[in-house]
Amino acid sequence: MAGTKEIKTHIASVQETKKITSAMYLIASTKLRRARQELDNTRPYFEALRGEIKRIFRTANDVDSRYFFPVGDDTPLAGTYGCLVITADKGLAGAYNQNAIREAMKLLEQHPDTKLFVVGEYGRRFFIQRGIPIEHSFLYTAQNPTMARAREISALLLDGYDQGALRQIFVVYTDMAGAMSFQARSTRLLPFHRTYFAPPAGERAVTEPFEFLPSVTAVLDSMMGSYVSGFIYSALIDSFCCEQNARMSAMDSANQNAEGLLGELSLQYNRVRQAGITQEITEVSAGAMAQRQKRRKER
Repeated sequence: MAGTKEIKTHIASVQETKKITSAMYLIASTKLRRARQELDNTRPYFEALRGEIKRIFRTANDVDSRYFFPVGDDTPLAGTYGCLVITADKGLAGAYNQNAIREAMKLLEQHPDTKLFVVGEYGRRFFIQRGIPIEHSFLYTAQNPTMARAREISALLLDGYDQGALRQIFVVYTDMAGAMSFQARSTRLLPFHRTYFAPPAGERAVTEPFEFLPSVTAVLDSMMGSYVSGFIYSALIDSFCCEQNARMSAMDSANQNAEGLLGELSLQYNRVRQAGITQEITEVSAGAMAQRQKRRKER
């Protein structure tokens, strides 16, 4: 059985670890609150942009655009796929990274020639260690998702899409399913289904004329670049919020485990200390008894 010195050292070690996990919990909660605020600040713009795209389809639902499947044809396109995989730069976030990687691996199994565009150091290391080629890796984006970085990512993906190098583009990210729940998902980014922007069933078509300059296709295509950037930005922020949420849960669990361990160690320390005291009392009593017996013999 460990002595009191070893147990006290163990208790001090657990207390220091608990300080770290508590600090990480507070940092994660602060980052989560700030990221949600940033997303709320930018959401109205992209909601308005989506509304304008819907308005175009209400006016001219047969518009032809390279960013959409042809009218009446949703057949998956043959060719090379692109996949943006969003992971974290760090661990200690439960199964957050593993779930995102699992979704990406499912897509790779279905389409082995998929080109990977990876956000996050965790995902980059995972694919490199397994010899899976990465088309492009975006460094430092996972810890500080900004609109500028979302535009940088969308510009690279749209360039490959416009040149025909990527026929379809998917985004693997983690979505906030609720206040304390999240789910990794794979979503096709391009091309869009027209039904995604279609007006609700039963809504009457717009009858007043609209003039699009230079053409309705050019107007729609110019708007889609901004919409794709907004979608990627939303995916980055959602993933970042889920990462912080997962880290808060992991750190909270670690704190609870530390509390339980400290309780057990304190109980063990008291038992060992009590056993030591009992041993000392027994030795003193035995010594006193021996002294009394010795004096009796001398008499």
